[in-house]
Amino acid sequence: MNYQQARFLQSAAKLNQLPPDTGIEIAFAGRSNAGKSTALNRLTGQKHLARTSKTPGRTQLINLFELTPGARLVDLPGYGYAQVPLEIKQRWQHTLSMYLQTRKSLKGLVILSDIRHPLKALDQQMLVWAADAQLPVYLALSKADKLKSGARSRALQQARQQVSALCRDAEIVVAPFSGLNGLGLDTLKQWLDDFFDPPMAE
Repeated sequence: MNYQQARFLQSAAKLNQLPPDTGIEIAFAGRSNAGKSTALNRLTGQKHLARTSKTPGRTQLINLFELTPGARLVDLPGYGYAQVPLEIKQRWQHTLSMYLQTRKSLKGLVILSDIRHPLKALDQQMLVWAADAQLPVYLALSKADKLKSGARSRALQQARQQVSALCRDAEIVVAPFSGLNGLGLDTLKQWLDDFFDPPMAE
């Protein structure tokens, strides 16, 4: 799949604003400061495809990007928001939960988690939910460029052990990732290609 051909398709504040529930969607999820937008921009080679913000938690919409007809990447609202009114937080959480539970075209989930302090409580909840739903997960330990090689390897090993204990027999890949220097980008692309190559259009 040529991810550089990705184009913004639409944003949706509610599930009924999403495009028809057909084809294949791979969603990107994570805490508000985990680097989802940066990862999408690195993956597609487009600096401004997914908007980044200096204020975590401001993205209130589900943003969809089309690769080819029937093949989409989805940028979900971040969870674990900071400085956001409770009412807005609850509305985002409900929309996110309903998307994950009801969207039939959702075939895989990329979870971004900061390698320096990975697998916070909400990350673990997402992993358990995905495992229960038998949804394949790619856990990208983001900002891996912030650690030296030895510390990065130790953090990766600890995360894999934690995931194994949390979700036994689940289909979860754990790998380092950096949106800054592209570390782990090829591995992520190979995982995505298993869904999109050949792309399915309905």
